[in-house]
Amino acid sequence: MPDPIYVLRTLRSSQQRLAALVNSFEATELERPSYDDDWSIADVLSHLGSQAEIFLIFIDAGLGGTEPPSNESFGPIWEAWNAKSSGAKAADSLAADTALLERIEAFSDDQLAHFELSIFGMEVDAAGLLGMRLSEHALHSWDVAVVFDHEALLAPDATELLVDGLGVLASRAGKPEVEHQSISVIASSPAR
Repeated sequence: MPDPIYVLRTLRSSQQRLAALVNSFEATELERPSYDDDWSIADVLSHLGSQAEIFLIFIDAGLGGTEPPSNESFGPIWEAWNAKSSGAKAADSLAADTALLERIEAFSDDQLAHFELSIFGMEVDAAGLLGMRLSEHALHSWDVAVVFDHEALLAPDATELLVDGLGVLASRAGKPEVEHQSISVIASSPAR
């Protein structure tokens, strides 16, 4: 299990890369289609912002030893974000990202070491929850970056942490096909 401080630093780097990219955009660029099907760049940013807000609720549940919110409670959060203008989605997303990271960075060593949460049928510690956020953040940041640079790569620091969790990610995010398929992935950096 990776050190939660290392995962947090990697997440902060991902946030800084995305913020630098988004802050370089003209307003019209937010309307461009992202790599993520059916989502504009502003929509991807809205998703990241709403998820930052939801992760703050997860953090409070973990710190307080309470149950995390149910999936039904996410709807109003998503609706509020979807109703924003493209410019607000971008600006508010970066602000929500910053607020989430500042909240976690304010954890004491004891809070970080003893954090635990039962979420999505799993028991996660601080590194696990941060890894979930990093996976989402790094992949959706790439969804934006690749629109402007067709050779954009997933950030190497994030890839190093995420590559070994691809099996779990695929099993949770994959959509079953009628016909069985086998897929092999060979990574070169890091080598797997």
